[in-house]
Amino acid sequence: MAQLNKSLSKTPTGIVGLDEITGGGLPTGRPTLICGAAGCGKTLFSLEFIVKGALDYDEPGVFMAFEEKAEELAINVASLGFDLEALQKDKKIKVDYVHIERSEIEETGEYDLDGLFIRLGYAIDSVKAKRVVLDTIENLFSGLANEAILRAELRRLFHWLKEKGVTAIITGEKGEGFLTRQGLEEYVSDCVILLDHRVINQISTRILRIIKYRGSVHGTNEYPFLIDEEGISVLPITALKLQHPVSSERVSSGVPSLDQMLEGKGFFRGSSILVSGTAGTGKTSIAAYFASETCKRKERCIYFAFEESPQQIIRNMRSIGIDLQQHIDNGYLAFNASRPTLNGLEMHLLTIHKAVRQFKPSSIILDPITNLITIGSVSEVKGMLIRLIDFLQAEQITVMFTALTLNTVVNEQTDEGVSSLVDAWLLVRDIENNGERNRGMYIMKSRGMRHSNQVREFVISDEGLSLVDVYLGPEGVLTGSAREAQQLMEETGIVLRTHAVTRKDREIERKRNVLQSKIESLRAEFESVSDELNKSYVEEELRKEVMHKNREELIKKRHNGNSNEPGGDEPRDTK
Repeated sequence: MAQLNKSLSKTPTGIVGLDEITGGGLPTGRPTLICGAAGCGKTLFSLEFIVKGALDYDEPGVFMAFEEKAEELAINVASLGFDLEALQKDKKIKVDYVHIERSEIEETGEYDLDGLFIRLGYAIDSVKAKRVVLDTIENLFSGLANEAILRAELRRLFHWLKEKGVTAIITGEKGEGFLTRQGLEEYVSDCVILLDHRVINQISTRILRIIKYRGSVHGTNEYPFLIDEEGISVLPITALKLQHPVSSERVSSGVPSLDQMLEGKGFFRGSSILVSGTAGTGKTSIAAYFASETCKRKERCIYFAFEESPQQIIRNMRSIGIDLQQHIDNGYLAFNASRPTLNGLEMHLLTIHKAVRQFKPSSIILDPITNLITIGSVSEVKGMLIRLIDFLQAEQITVMFTALTLNTVVNEQTDEGVSSLVDAWLLVRDIENNGERNRGMYIMKSRGMRHSNQVREFVISDEGLSLVDVYLGPEGVLTGSAREAQQLMEETGIVLRTHAVTRKDREIERKRNVLQSKIESLRAEFESVSDELNKSYVEEELRKEVMHKNREELIKKRHNGNSNEPGGDEPRDTK
């Protein structure tokens, strides 16, 4: 099979997504049957094949219509940006309308398609066409009841197209018990694609399925496709191989205290985050902070809102200090708001795919995913979210979901079944105590990183979002006014203790001053006594010194007086 697929030449359709599931496009030089009920998009599908071939692949084409005139076709596709008249003037395509009147067809054995072959051959040669469309084949045989002739001419038509070497699309209406009314086209065609338009619970979804593709492997599941102002987009939903790249880069949640619970770094880039909780717990506020933080890094973000309008979200977020409007004005933030019932699940998924490819964001937000339950079962929503997560992880886009849970343990653990798929799960819950309702947050899981296991009080105020550190009182963890009252009591105790310590310190200082005064008094008294004692001792020494000097002076004077007396020695008595 691999060798056949390798050798089979394919012609790209240019239709987004279709070439992926067909492995390259439709079989080159072979007829392909596009069948389905009225309104499923057969004509648009085949016409886009012709136009994209002429514009994108330089392959001229012929569109032969049996129902609508060329002017009508040009008007119908003008809204898609296709200018058929200009393409015809440039001889890139040829649109030919063939009118067939049932009453003019004679049911004889001589009925054949030679006239069609001549007309179609001329059209092909006039533009050197590589692609051909016949829309629709039922009109070609509408008046023919002879089944043998019908089958013979059908086979001859398909054989003739192969001989011309053109890649052909033949459209056919759905029959009863068969894919088409005749029931033969599906067997003689090399490739058969079935289009279906379903309406379930008043919600329409267009589905594409490849019935067969000779000589090639192909996707076999049902694929939703969307028709909008840009044409047809097919969503390949089954590429679920877990081979997407991963990043070790971390991105902030926008709430510093929440980042601290995640090793102080935030989430992994390209990861999926679920924020679940009961109504009014602040899930949208967390998502808005995450979006704002993405835009502050000059990265793009798309906010898919399923509950509130963009203006309502912008107004509400201003009350907690976030201005989302500035990010919209700067081109970093885009809103996509709609009720879930606008489209089916697959159409929502395709819309997200298309918005991501056009805007190229680094993160997206879905708020809330639980609203999708109104258009599908839990298993269907889970399947859609699995495909979305795989797509975003392959594109390295960080996604944050919000989910509403009921106030029960069972629902806390389900969250539409997506909680087991995401990389990080934040649970915000009500904490009712002392007649109050407060918020608490804890991290249920965060793959690949250490994270806090504590329940933090989640506070929303005019200044924004914050997580209060765990506060333990005498009776356990305290929140709200109980926490504030306990903090106030502790602060009061600290003030009183400070006052008591200050008063004690003053008393000690006073006593120290009294003692110091006494010491100074004793020191003065001691110095006075010491001075008095020293005074007596000094006076005595001074007196002795003076007396000694006086004595010395007196002796000296007396000695000098005897030696200086006239007559020399004292006269002796002669008697």
